[in-house]
Amino acid sequence: MPDDVYDLIIVGGGPAGAVAAIYAERRGLRTLLLDKERFPRDKICGDALSGKAIAILHELQLLEEVKRLPGASIRYVVFGSPEHRDAEIDLERHSHRDLLTGSELTGQGCVIRRQIFDNFLFQQARTRVDRCIEGFAVEQLDYDADSDLRLVRGRKQDSGKLTELRGRIVLGCDGFNSVVARHCGLYKHESRHWVVALRCYFENVKDLTDQIELHFIDAVRPGYFWIFPLENGCANVGIGSVHKTVKRQGINLKEALAATIESPAFRARFADARRLEKPVGWNLPVGSKRRKIHDCNVMLLGDAASLIDPFTGEGIGNALYSARLAVETAAEALQEGDYSARFLKRYEDRLWEALGDELLVSTRMQQLGRIRPLLNFVIRKAAKNPAVGDLIGGMMANSVPKKALTGPKFYLSLLLR
Repeated sequence: MPDDVYDLIIVGGGPAGAVAAIYAERRGLRTLLLDKERFPRDKICGDALSGKAIAILHELQLLEEVKRLPGASIRYVVFGSPEHRDAEIDLERHSHRDLLTGSELTGQGCVIRRQIFDNFLFQQARTRVDRCIEGFAVEQLDYDADSDLRLVRGRKQDSGKLTELRGRIVLGCDGFNSVVARHCGLYKHESRHWVVALRCYFENVKDLTDQIELHFIDAVRPGYFWIFPLENGCANVGIGSVHKTVKRQGINLKEALAATIESPAFRARFADARRLEKPVGWNLPVGSKRRKIHDCNVMLLGDAASLIDPFTGEGIGNALYSARLAVETAAEALQEGDYSARFLKRYEDRLWEALGDELLVSTRMQQLGRIRPLLNFVIRKAAKNPAVGDLIGGMMANSVPKKALTGPKFYLSLLLR
């Protein structure tokens, strides 16, 4: 292979791109990693890592190092209802059975600022690739039929010179506004399949423990207000909802966030709190619809593939799943010498097989979240009856099928408890 041709060109060095680079090194692939920013850099997010992310980090033998990063370990998830009843789910009561890696780990989670977590992964990745270029903004993506290569053109911030890079396969890990997706005709903004959210870091929020809190308040249903603990008494606080709902109802998220913090339900907890930044917003393309995420010589990963959970808004775990499966498919394509869209469709099929049921259930839960009496009923039952909390916790840990959560038998069982 010519020295200037890569097996993989990974566009984007966030969690999906960095983990893809680590898996690529394990497969012996010649890899180029690009990112338009320079690390460390911030990424607006809730900062939470779920069971799927923990399982992938465990498989890559990075979990213990991640646990030592500044952040907060999570044992409980608290769901708050519109009537302000809280149900506490103990993650450690169920082992997380990871369906992709096959591992079974103690139920756990953590919250780590993305500036810290992403930089850790990126530094791990850059030592394992053949070349890494930071501050490189991709502008064009073309296909050379004669050589069966993808041509990636862009500019480095320091020189401004247009540079062409050549690869067998391009992995688009460049976020919700993906340049790779746009140049392949795979980008589409549909407001009912997008979530918008605001994040704001605080210090001195009262009653922070080893729990993350999701409060389904009336102001943004089916979205929620969250409080996630961080290191040194800080917290990630935010609010979000479906883009279509925000637009149709004329919701101002900054005003909704301020009003929620000042409301009787939360005022005492923020009495001595100090805001560390202005609220910052971002878009989250959610997996409430199966999209085409592959093309000739191209696969989309993470947010670029619209893999964010429609109910919880969590995206890192699904992004890491996509990295594992994309590199697996890329290695097979390179072995066969077939980079066609037809061949790479197996990546999309495998990813949907791994995540499809969960995303479907989360989509239904998002829809059910619009029904205030139903939210109040389920959370009230979980708060009063430990068996109901155990059932929900088991579904979160994959020890109980998630499909049961949206079926009529589940709600009938609640009536009988």
